[in-house]
Amino acid sequence: MKLFGKGGTELGLYDRIKPYLGDKHFYKQVAAIALPISAQSLITIGVNMTDTVMLGKLGETALSASALANQFISIFQICCMGIGMGASVLTSRFWGMQDKHSLRKAVTIMLRLCFVFGLAFTLATVITPDGLMRIYTNDPEIIQAGASYFRWSIPCYWLLGFSLTCTIVLRSVGQVKLPLICSICAFFINVFFNYMFIFGAFGAPRMEVAGAALGTVIARVFEFCFICGYFLFVDKRVGYRLKHLAMKCRDLVGDYLRISIPVLVSDTLLGLGNSAVAMVMGRVGATFVAANSITTVTQQLSTVFIQGIGNASSIITGHTLGQGELDKAQRQGFTFLGLGFVVGLLGGLLIMIISGPVISFYDITAETKGIAEQLMIAVGFIVIFQSMNSILTKGVLRGGGDTKFLMVADILFLWVASVPLGALAGLVWHMPAFWIYTFLKIDQIIKSVWCVFRLSSKKWIKRIDSRG
Repeated sequence: MKLFGKGGTELGLYDRIKPYLGDKHFYKQVAAIALPISAQSLITIGVNMTDTVMLGKLGETALSASALANQFISIFQICCMGIGMGASVLTSRFWGMQDKHSLRKAVTIMLRLCFVFGLAFTLATVITPDGLMRIYTNDPEIIQAGASYFRWSIPCYWLLGFSLTCTIVLRSVGQVKLPLICSICAFFINVFFNYMFIFGAFGAPRMEVAGAALGTVIARVFEFCFICGYFLFVDKRVGYRLKHLAMKCRDLVGDYLRISIPVLVSDTLLGLGNSAVAMVMGRVGATFVAANSITTVTQQLSTVFIQGIGNASSIITGHTLGQGELDKAQRQGFTFLGLGFVVGLLGGLLIMIISGPVISFYDITAETKGIAEQLMIAVGFIVIFQSMNSILTKGVLRGGGDTKFLMVADILFLWVASVPLGALAGLVWHMPAFWIYTFLKIDQIIKSVWCVFRLSSKKWIKRIDSRG
């Protein structure tokens, strides 16, 4: 089929694909959103690494207690992410429509749900901190230390919930620098007070595991005051104030739940799926687990920029659709897909280059080194598909409101393909490490292909009407 321009001349290949390449304004818009979010993700990784190093000096019991307690707290964080991302799809769309009244309704629903979830998790932790720890371990010392960590962490449910969801809304209207500044400050606050209370420095009591929790609470208090204070009393983009908590928003509840519940279910099942993957790795053998732990930081760093672009694509897609430019949103979707491929390819090449120096940094056996080398190659391969998949699923398609489709895709390919094939490859077929990891992550490959067809179909664009 030949394509012709306005003058009747046949279009060349470049002219055909030019609308899908994007322009300077588009890439500036992506960079303005993606870079601060990526930097914020790097800071989060830095906080986790610092906490691990500090608690590691106290021994395995302290390290395990905090790690396992945070497994439960992370479930609450996933719930808040689902609540916040549900709001983000609506708020970015309403921002594009310039319908601030409906935008504020979405925020009100979000904050009310956040309160309910915070109350539920708080009650569970207050009533049975020991019982929560027994979900993860039978070791009495770890249970005792973890319960202490839980008791000091209770305020985090409220502080983290409200600051996280408000951050997501601020991002959805293009305010990304303020959360980054807040995260930088919170990082140093967390490190300082963790050191003070874990080890009893500067005249403070030595609290060990509980001290890590207290240091985190202090950092969360700062985040809450900074983000929520700005959002409720200073911000003029959304213009949300405390009085809006009482506004009527029943007419928007249906749309909100239709979008946010699939996100919540999907992210929760992905979290459980990651636990299942970890269980398979653990049963493959100690050398495999040790080798995989070496690649963990590399895996996290390789996806930081991908996460930033994914968030940017969701926000930009929502704004474009809110402005009624459906064809433009479709073209931008393919531009983001191409960008995802390029970023993934560069990330894969970078992993291949640094894998040798990273592995040689560790004092490990030859067997573990060999497995780690295979895993690095597998990570470099998978990250190409992970990049395209994440930018489509967590970005473009989610920004279009296609959350139910994405929930089905996540459930189907993770639990029907990745987990059983990975288990077979590692525990039954005893395949090389490269193939075990590839099968454990094969959902990334399948979803990246399936979502391309979904993008092409245009069925991902869901209608959301103004309620102003």
